[in-house]
Amino acid sequence: MDDQSVWNKIVEGDVDALRILHDKYYHPMWLWASKYTRNDSLAEELVSDCFIKLWDGRRKIIIEKSLKSYLFLMLRNQIVSQARKSKHEFVFGAVSLPEVPDEVTVNHQDFYAELYAAIHKIPEQRRRILELAVFESLSYKEIASQLGISVNTVKTQMGRAYQFLKEELDPKNFLLFHFFLKRMPQKSKSQ
Repeated sequence: MDDQSVWNKIVEGDVDALRILHDKYYHPMWLWASKYTRNDSLAEELVSDCFIKLWDGRRKIIIEKSLKSYLFLMLRNQIVSQARKSKHEFVFGAVSLPEVPDEVTVNHQDFYAELYAAIHKIPEQRRRILELAVFESLSYKEIASQLGISVNTVKTQMGRAYQFLKEELDPKNFLLFHFFLKRMPQKSKSQ
């Protein structure tokens, strides 16, 4: 269901449509708010307030551009309002106010939110192996040594982690993840 259809249902009072919208945009909005507030719980609160205000004002709100842009504009205003209330500087205090992200930025945030959610569904040891290989660029031998397991176990767990991500992620996002991995400087896997 596209955003305009979801918005029309929200205006009619459909709570399930609000849930669909929340599920679609919560993580990208939270990532963006966290970047400026550097406070995860405050970011959660600000994003939640946006959805509450959207619901409360649904019959009065007129969306001129996209619903996504409207949500991020709401969030930006929430961040600025909170900064004024708190009487202390957020990260943007001395630099500049956060700009409402464009479609490309939001799409990148969507990708990272989906990737983060998928990685956190992987069983703990498998996830740890994946993180060591991908984000810390350790070889399979180094991972095996650090975790006290065999190199073959590392290979098997990496294969299962990749297979899970391939099934869990949208195909274009898996390809983007795979491309991201290829661009990272890595040591030889068998070292």
